[in-house]
Amino acid sequence: MKIKADYSNSPSWKEVIVKSRLPEQLACLDELAHNMWWAWNYDARNMWKSLDEDLYEKVGHNPVALLERLSYERKEAIVKDKAVMKKVKDVYARFKEYMNVKPDKSRPSVAYFCMEYGINQSLKIYSGGLGMLAGDYVKEASDSNVDMCAIGFLYRMGYFRQSLSMDGQQIANYDAQNFNSLPIVRQLDKDGNPMVVDVPYMNYQVHAYVWCVNVGRVKLYLLDTDNEMNSEFDKPITHALYGGDWENRLKQEILLGIGGMLTLKKLGIKKDISHCNEGHAALCNLQRLCDYVQEGMTFNQALELVRASGLYTCHTPVPAGHDYFDADLFGKYMGGYPQMLGITWDEFIGMGRVNPDDHGEKFSMSTFAINTCQEVNGVSKLHGWVSQKMFAPIWKGYYPEENAVGYVTNGVHFPTWTATEWRKLYDKYFDKNFMSDQSNEDIWHAIYDVPDAEIWSTRMALKEKLIKYIREKFTEMWLKNQGDPSRVVSLLERINPNALMIGFCRRFATYKRAHLLFTDLDRLSKIVNNPERPVLFFFSGKAHPADGAGQGLIKKIFEISQRPEFLGKIIFLEDYDMQLARRLVSGVDIWMNTPTRPLEASGTSGEKAEMNGVVNLSVLDGWWVEGYRKGAGWALPQKRTYQNQGYQDQLDAATIYSLLENEIIPLYYNKDKKKGYSAGWIKVVKNSIATIAPHYTMKRQLDDYYNKFYIKEAKRFKELSANNNQLAKEIASWKETVAERWDAIKVVDKDDTAFSVSETGLEFALRYTIDEQGLNDAIGLELVTINNEPEEEISIHTVRPFKLIKQEGNLYTFECKFIPDHAGPYKCCVRMFPKNDKLPHRQDFAYVKWLD
Repeated sequence: MKIKADYSNSPSWKEVIVKSRLPEQLACLDELAHNMWWAWNYDARNMWKSLDEDLYEKVGHNPVALLERLSYERKEAIVKDKAVMKKVKDVYARFKEYMNVKPDKSRPSVAYFCMEYGINQSLKIYSGGLGMLAGDYVKEASDSNVDMCAIGFLYRMGYFRQSLSMDGQQIANYDAQNFNSLPIVRQLDKDGNPMVVDVPYMNYQVHAYVWCVNVGRVKLYLLDTDNEMNSEFDKPITHALYGGDWENRLKQEILLGIGGMLTLKKLGIKKDISHCNEGHAALCNLQRLCDYVQEGMTFNQALELVRASGLYTCHTPVPAGHDYFDADLFGKYMGGYPQMLGITWDEFIGMGRVNPDDHGEKFSMSTFAINTCQEVNGVSKLHGWVSQKMFAPIWKGYYPEENAVGYVTNGVHFPTWTATEWRKLYDKYFDKNFMSDQSNEDIWHAIYDVPDAEIWSTRMALKEKLIKYIREKFTEMWLKNQGDPSRVVSLLERINPNALMIGFCRRFATYKRAHLLFTDLDRLSKIVNNPERPVLFFFSGKAHPADGAGQGLIKKIFEISQRPEFLGKIIFLEDYDMQLARRLVSGVDIWMNTPTRPLEASGTSGEKAEMNGVVNLSVLDGWWVEGYRKGAGWALPQKRTYQNQGYQDQLDAATIYSLLENEIIPLYYNKDKKKGYSAGWIKVVKNSIATIAPHYTMKRQLDDYYNKFYIKEAKRFKELSANNNQLAKEIASWKETVAERWDAIKVVDKDDTAFSVSETGLEFALRYTIDEQGLNDAIGLELVTINNEPEEEISIHTVRPFKLIKQEGNLYTFECKFIPDHAGPYKCCVRMFPKNDKLPHRQDFAYVKWLD
């Protein structure tokens, strides 16, 4: 018998997790690593770095992974290192002092819902601006000590990691996150088992694990469906941000809204306000309605309570940017809810339609959010107006400027986005109460007392830091992806820290107009290749994998950057994430933004730049409409010159070139030979910090939400829910009665001769007698006058209220006396509306009848 050369059975591998044990003296590090307070405290980050600098970089600044991979010998060495141990003890003492402060119970509590959160680059549950905003908001809630919790998803893949092929084609790489190595904690139930939330989908349930991110004093709960309890059809719900088809998107939004509310319920958490940060979370209000109805309330009574404690924040300036679902798909998952609510299917799906009776219209999450939230807001002053116009069709009896859509301009979390070098400078020169009074411009004016040389040295240190980061991070990547090593080396060598550096870094959507700079390549070449006044442009950002036009734009910019005249002068930096963003918003000199007007809802990257002495060059759109100050940055006009977008692009490009050639570059290079910097440039930097930065912190944004919305809503909800929801029931009953009799209300007499003989300076009167059908003074009248100039957009000229002058039974006589103040063509009509001083605003019950 011949002996076989090899013989082996298959191994039966056992999964063994070897936990990293910490010496007793370092036990506090596990607690610190699992609270993301370290993400915005530079002393804490420096402490982690001191444990093992190379490993800290290798694990992407993730303390949990750092502790896992530290050798036991290194841990023992740390214990013996007095200097490092002092850092550990000092940081932990600061952390405990911070955490021991109890939430401020004098302010309303908030449950905050969002699809993504940018807390730190080590936790990949964000894609772009919405996530950055939400992450900053939760951090500031912690710093401001408010009673808040947040709900989101723990994505297995997160958003994609971007690389570029040799020809500049975007490659989307999806890397699975190892949850055990993230700064998160598995939420346990009362028996010590992993908490599971069962979320209804059609005739079955999806089971979600709950994880908790400790964001300072605030808990961020993340739902995770990637587990063995779910089918292969449902595991991917939390695989990727904005991934999959429309059915998967609907399943995600069911999980966020309904699953989010069920999670809070299971945790025993009840907050005063439910805040939907974008329409993705709108279905949280559906679950709240179901809960109230289950407790014995009618649908209309429940809706009063849900609306009174709901806020919807819209970040999208165009209708196409909202989520719409076909009725068949929506019905597949949501068909059982009308019966639970005690209403019909048409009534239910109509809550998500601008025209409720139009069976061909898709269900809009944003419309549903508006119909279930008392308050709605945009994210800048301009976007508030854009949103008023965008949502106007929902309230057909009112003009956009009358709609109760408010705004809170976005801000940024100062400690997260301000470079350590600037933090230390501000600590040195600003009032000691600065961090608790960040919106006080008087405090920021202390920047004028800082020596110009110190401002310049801080800016130069950050430019060097950016270049060092680029050389360390991108050398290997570029050598791997871009072929010719000599070309890569040449590119890296040409990055000149003394050049005027300009950054254009954001999501690559076509409306952002990254192409503007490349309209005239000869002119651009002259700008970047002046040996006495060199200019360097950095581009960075991702295009959605389904956005071919955005990807094409990246490819075009990359191709131009590889041309000999632009090599090392125009640089595209792949895989824009929070870490790269921190380096760019603090390391360049100019932050450029060129959106198509008015498609930038707010934008926050320019605000981050402001905190770091980086000056903005931007179209007057989004936040910059409010932020721009002459002498503190540069602006392209807000108004369009051409309706043709191609012509407008050419004009805006020419304006950018002109500003660079005639103002920005000469000012930057007007350097004093002895001092080595331009005093004029430093003046612009100081003006920018002193007059703009104070108004765009997340502290100001959070305070605005409380002052404009949360406090007002919490007060009204308390009134509605008192005495077993008595007022809510009364208002619901009143609305039902008005709605029932509305069509029967009629004009029985009128005197409207003033419509035909009005002249300026003379008093005229209108009188209407209305049969209110027993509603008992529930009707109001007003004279609405709009402009009638054919070339002008229709807008309201005046709204004049009528006074009740007589009542006889059901007959109410109203009179409006007025003196026309301007001559010209106008259109006038009398508007009738339901009147009740217990309503928060007209759009809460937007019945309107225009009288003949």
